[in-house]
Amino acid sequence: MHYDIVIVGGGAGGLELAARLGRALGPRQGRERVLLVDRFAFHIWKPTLHEVAAGTLDAHQEGLSYPVLARRNHFSFTMGELAGLDAARKTVALAPQRNAHGEEVVPARTLSFTRLVLALGSGSNAFGTPGIEHAYLLENVRDAQRFHADWLSACARASFTDKRALSIAIVGAGATGVELSAELLEAHAELLESLGSSQRFRLDVTLVEAGDRILGGLPERISAQAAVALRRKQVRVMTGTRVLELRPGVLVTSAGEIAAEMMVWAAGIKAADANAALGLEVNRLNQFVVDERLRTSAPDVLALGDCAACVWDGGRMVPARAQAAHQQADYLARVLLALLREREVAEPFVYRDFGSLVSLGENKGVGNLMGGLAGRNFFVEGLIAKWMYMSLHLMHHRAILGLGKTAVLALARLLQQRVSGRLKLH
Repeated sequence: MHYDIVIVGGGAGGLELAARLGRALGPRQGRERVLLVDRFAFHIWKPTLHEVAAGTLDAHQEGLSYPVLARRNHFSFTMGELAGLDAARKTVALAPQRNAHGEEVVPARTLSFTRLVLALGSGSNAFGTPGIEHAYLLENVRDAQRFHADWLSACARASFTDKRALSIAIVGAGATGVELSAELLEAHAELLESLGSSQRFRLDVTLVEAGDRILGGLPERISAQAAVALRRKQVRVMTGTRVLELRPGVLVTSAGEIAAEMMVWAAGIKAADANAALGLEVNRLNQFVVDERLRTSAPDVLALGDCAACVWDGGRMVPARAQAAHQQADYLARVLLALLREREVAEPFVYRDFGSLVSLGENKGVGNLMGGLAGRNFFVEGLIAKWMYMSLHLMHHRAILGLGKTAVLALARLLQQRVSGRLKLH
């Protein structure tokens, strides 16, 4: 199997790139020239995984099928997981696909390419902490669904214990940790409305951060506002606290032991260890080192998103955010289309920071907007910030579905929520 462009990884950046290329090439050429590879059969926008984990977003309703997206956007799709790369021969090896019983469904395959784009994303960075296996991770939809199922079981147990309480510790107060804290409390509040007084229980959420403030990568005003909002929701926020070890039911920190029936690790990011074995230059976080045109150390192999280490603004690295992957996908679409037409885009990739938004519950949010409105930096909060946060999700859908289908999808989900409720309990 040979394709002009093979994209490995169907996250926000990889999927948007495939969709843009497929639509530009059209139904005749797109499917023959562009291939997207991902180990899952459907797509979930990664910034919403905390909602899937809490049960306030249904992964089966939210998930978009890659084969359907491929048909509508005129590219090809195959399920597979990257097992090897031979950059000199321009081939990639895909591991065999197995079902839940371990039976081989699809054999190992080798694909050849003219140009390869790696959009493999990233995972959690455990920093060598002992006992990390006792914590839940939120790296993909399976992780989120596993947490959700266990979270519902824990809630059921808490309803019938003598202390009527459930304790959860979240390590890492970046966007994922902060948003998960708020979302769990929203889900708990809705759950209590369906229980009688004899079954109601208390939810204790502790947010542990090694840095001196939460949301350390964002402006201090956002951090301060988010901290106030979390404390009002009765979240125990512990900053300047290092995690030393995780034990069953106990989080050992520099400030003492924290009892926790469930622990979530949301501290730091790191690309897959397997990246270092692909023969490309990587940094200490296993990200592929790319130049100003997103090219790796191998000819005709490019990288985007969280797995790419791209220098920006005088030595800083492009942050691992969905907006960065979106901008890189837009840039590479222009570059690759030009190369297919035997032309060249001379301009390097330039990242523009449009600000950050953090969800703090159903009708709350906080963030800053940059680079627009006369070049000023605007602070937004409350319902307006929440609506703007939701609009980012819709913008991603518009890039892969188009405006009309995105509008229909948003309306359908709103109506479904009115019928079945916001919280998923199954």
